[in-house]
Amino acid sequence: MNNDDREHDDDRSPDPDRGPDREPDRERDDVVRFWQRLGLPGIIDVHTHFMPERVLSKVWEYFDAVGPLTGLEWPITYRRDEDERLALLRSFGVLRFTSMLYPHKASMATWLNGWAAGFAARVPDCLHTATFFPEEGVETYVREAVEAGARVFKSHLQVGAYDPNDPLLEPVWGLLAEAGVPVVTHCGSGPAPGAFTGPGPIGRLLSRHPRLKLVVAHMGMPEYTEFLELAAAYPGVRLDTTVAFTDFSEDFMPFPAVERGRLADLGDRILLGTDFPNIPYPYVHQLEALERLGLGDAWLRAVCHGNANALFR
Repeated sequence: MNNDDREHDDDRSPDPDRGPDREPDRERDDVVRFWQRLGLPGIIDVHTHFMPERVLSKVWEYFDAVGPLTGLEWPITYRRDEDERLALLRSFGVLRFTSMLYPHKASMATWLNGWAAGFAARVPDCLHTATFFPEEGVETYVREAVEAGARVFKSHLQVGAYDPNDPLLEPVWGLLAEAGVPVVTHCGSGPAPGAFTGPGPIGRLLSRHPRLKLVVAHMGMPEYTEFLELAAAYPGVRLDTTVAFTDFSEDFMPFPAVERGRLADLGDRILLGTDFPNIPYPYVHQLEALERLGLGDAWLRAVCHGNANALFR
């Protein structure tokens, strides 16, 4: 273990204020204090989940059952109804967020997109989110979503178990690249590898669509280095921080200390994401995990607000 690793471990010493029992008012105050200290008007979270209640309930049941893709105890910290979750994000000072949702089979995406459009219409601080699946008609409904004002798409290669290079998706990637609409993509092999996860399939996609605005979810864990290399090679590639750097992920898929310099170099390409509400720790811990990287206030301002503001304005 090198000195950087020891220092990182020291940073993760037990803290009674970091547990799931932190008082809600205190957590709100801690989140607000974080962005106020940085001189920000609030924060932008590009990876939050809002979806039809029966779908979200199924997701929670999966986590409760220690599903095979996680294999971990994963308590849901913010198991609350939709209005409470919205109120909580707003109390934290989250200015804009997303309704990340995704199909696990064909014939779901159109219905999910209809729900997400309605959600964005009644929740104006949510970026209108949409999704897709490799199936007949996918180009048509993706085009319709873009024309209806979708600001961001979600692609989940692990849950959907599809190849991003599926011929059915070729016109979709071209359409999204041309429209400049970002796609948040779960393409890393964490918490468990899938048939089409890892940097290889996404690298082949980017070689054909180099202008695609692709946001690699979870910093690409555990293939952090490979996805950072893709970001360095393709200006449209970004990475979101979702779950990365936290005590939870550092215990089983730690970020390599030797890559911290590259985090600084790519500071304009990293976006705050949290996975709210489906996280096993308080929201504020994601912010604390970013701060303890020691990359400075300017880096934090960019990651927690500036980069997303520039991408979605």
